[in-house]
Amino acid sequence: MSVNYAAGLSPYPDKGVCGLPEKFDSPEELKAKVETLAEMIKESQYFVVHSGAGISTSTGIPDFRGPKGVWTLEERGESPHFETTFEDARPSLTHMALLGLQRAGYLKYLISQNVDGLHVRSGFPRDLLSELHGNMFVEECEKCGRQYVREKVIGVMGLKPTGRYCEVVRSRGLRACRGKLISTILDWEDALPDRDLNRAEDASRRADLALTLGTSLQIKPSGDLPLITKRKGGKVAIVNLQPTKHDKHAHLRIHGYVDEVMKPLLDLLGLEIPKWEGPTICESSTAPLDSTTVIKPVTAQRKVKKAVKEERKRDASELENDKSTEEREAVSVKREKLELKEEK
Repeated sequence: MSVNYAAGLSPYPDKGVCGLPEKFDSPEELKAKVETLAEMIKESQYFVVHSGAGISTSTGIPDFRGPKGVWTLEERGESPHFETTFEDARPSLTHMALLGLQRAGYLKYLISQNVDGLHVRSGFPRDLLSELHGNMFVEECEKCGRQYVREKVIGVMGLKPTGRYCEVVRSRGLRACRGKLISTILDWEDALPDRDLNRAEDASRRADLALTLGTSLQIKPSGDLPLITKRKGGKVAIVNLQPTKHDKHAHLRIHGYVDEVMKPLLDLLGLEIPKWEGPTICESSTAPLDSTTVIKPVTAQRKVKKAVKEERKRDASELENDKSTEEREAVSVKREKLELKEEK
């Protein structure tokens, strides 16, 4: 599916300011600011990140208001160029760096405006993630609320039915829920999902440091969430090339590509950026990294289950062989004792 997902939604007249000029800090300024950000993170007790389309541009997914953004080009009468699809896009250095920050205990919660699914596919724990505008790979049961993360994009948007039904089995083995599955992608007039928004607001209230990455903060209410942190006495740091709506509220403003900020940042924190091993889903932040809650989507899940089943069979067979060997050895020892007794 084309990464210009907005083309499948209703017309949206209020696009905000597009195509603003970008500003770059000098190498010396960038280095000093990243060092300051590293100290802010070290001193924080509850660190929250807000991510926007700018963290995915390096993967080939365009933003909206940047110099080559979808809406910027449309205003100029030009056609956007797309270098990838949602399925083929790989998490950027920044996506993986955020995962590294979470695993190290620094990053407590992640709030995203992006629908590309790259945070989830990077392995970032879903219980520490609010996707305020939905996810192209996720469909939800309108009856019980169960969500399904798919290997391919859902194919429909605007909270419309996907044509599939919920497979959750009710208690005591009764028939499946069979509720209609709908896309999680919002249309412009749709309200934000209560569960994700409530968690995002709670995290913003608890935060003593809010870092925004690759967002102009123009879309409400997601763009205003960092202000909650500011009002509660926390600090706000902004990384974006273009001016943002809340620059005046920032304690630190970094003008640079997010990937070029996150790499030295993790170096200063003494952290390695995890390697991406393919689309991986992690449902819970409390599970060990090698547990079965970290799984591959859909078809790969079946392969994993099959491999586990075969391994259990092998283990059972080996155990049975071990028992047989022990029994044979016991009989042999008993026979030897009887022979010695007869000789005496």
